[in-house]
Amino acid sequence: MPVLQSANGDDGRAASSRRGFLGAALGTALVGPLTVATGTASADDTPVRPPVVDTHMHVWADDAKRYPFVHPYVPDFKGAPTPGTVEMLIEDMDQNDQTHSVLVQVIYHGWDNTYVADCVRRFPDRLVAHGLIDPEDPQAAERLTYWTSEHPIAGMRFSPIYYRGKDEWLESAGHAEVWRRAEKSNLVFNYFISDEQLPKLARLAERHPGVHVIVDHLAQIDLGKGDPEPAVQRLLAMAKYPNVSVKVSELSSVSASKQYPFADAYPWVRRVYDAFGPEKLLFGTGYPGAARAYYQRPTLADELALIRDRIPFFSDDDVQMILGANAARIWRLGNGNS
Repeated sequence: MPVLQSANGDDGRAASSRRGFLGAALGTALVGPLTVATGTASADDTPVRPPVVDTHMHVWADDAKRYPFVHPYVPDFKGAPTPGTVEMLIEDMDQNDQTHSVLVQVIYHGWDNTYVADCVRRFPDRLVAHGLIDPEDPQAAERLTYWTSEHPIAGMRFSPIYYRGKDEWLESAGHAEVWRRAEKSNLVFNYFISDEQLPKLARLAERHPGVHVIVDHLAQIDLGKGDPEPAVQRLLAMAKYPNVSVKVSELSSVSASKQYPFADAYPWVRRVYDAFGPEKLLFGTGYPGAARAYYQRPTLADELALIRDRIPFFSDDDVQMILGANAARIWRLGNGNS
């Protein structure tokens, strides 16, 4: 049983991108009425625009009978504390011109990923889903195969941060088999992980270069707690792996001030940007619609403005990569090729 853990910027912008990557990234982005590959009109003259992809979105059902709430770490869990349905998400997306979301199975539904899979079935042109499997389950590899072959699940999320001091499974034979199967199937993994655990993840990423792995929430480094430099160095060390990306997300947790627009965190975000490059950074938020306020998160409009306008060193090309082109490449959105 894991130990649970607690879950005014300059408007200037660099004149040009650090990397000559945008063309390649956008070349694999979505096409059609929702997105753009080149910035030109489509063959039928439908206006096209760059993809905007939230790569970290939790949703949960409002029908506990059809989609039970079975929290694996809270035996007497009574259900979600506030609504957070896919309908709320789609409304929020439409109101903010966001084209796509990557659903990340919420722990409220435990290891049963049926709801997020059904959400993708309902909105296949808008959503991608990552599920959860019990990392300590001896049949974890079989669970991975089941969910990703029998359901529209594109990858999995693992949360070692909940197992600090009891994360032996990260280096187990069973977890190695999970990665071997993921590599054969071109799956994507995201890890909610503490900085102390990153060296274990690094070894997996090095052994399995065919698995694209994403570090959630900047490794949840708290810049307001003690000396963050050792933690920062552990995250920056992950930049050398071509298959590792980072979500520039939850600055509300990372920032020492905890106050939007989290400008005190920008110097550190700049170091992550310099180490990884804009082509390995991803946009993510967390919750749909009114649920954002319940969890004390910025609105989607403010989250988008953070990337577009507030963080001063992101160029226009960087913004397009971080907000969507990188995600379109990683999840092979659109034509299925990357």
